[in-house]
Amino acid sequence: MKDSEPHVEHSEGLSSGVFVGSFVHLLDPKRRLTIPSEWRDISGTPGTLYVLPGIDQTCLCVFPAQELVQRLKTIRSHSIADQKARQFARVLGSQSQLLPWDSQGRIRIKDELLESAKLVNQVVLVGAFERFELWDPVLWKASGSMDRANLIDAARYVGI
Repeated sequence: MKDSEPHVEHSEGLSSGVFVGSFVHLLDPKRRLTIPSEWRDISGTPGTLYVLPGIDQTCLCVFPAQELVQRLKTIRSHSIADQKARQFARVLGSQSQLLPWDSQGRIRIKDELLESAKLVNQVVLVGAFERFELWDPVLWKASGSMDRANLIDAARYVGI
């Protein structure tokens, strides 16, 4: 499968302003990843994305600039004297990357981030509403899915 020919598993709702569905893309020989055009449209302007290591180190989390700015408000609300908040911001900020996409919609994620999520060749791009995640296909499959009972509990937990 060529990088320019993504496998779309589920794509309805992409025009709703949230990242939904999933795509399988290949890293090109220069280790660039093409972001689906629908998702670039959702990301808005400027054409940049923040790539953060996943908290559990199984994937990478990708946020449009405006979404990450909203999330940073929470961090900024902590006192400068809050050592734990400062450490979290320092570690996450130092490991993250701000990336513009090129004219063909490709980004080049630094090697350390790719390696942390075990991304070598194929990448599964997974919509997660306000962000999307980048997964190794084997890890994505192993992450499993929620059965109906667990999905109902999770829905209650998040308040929907």
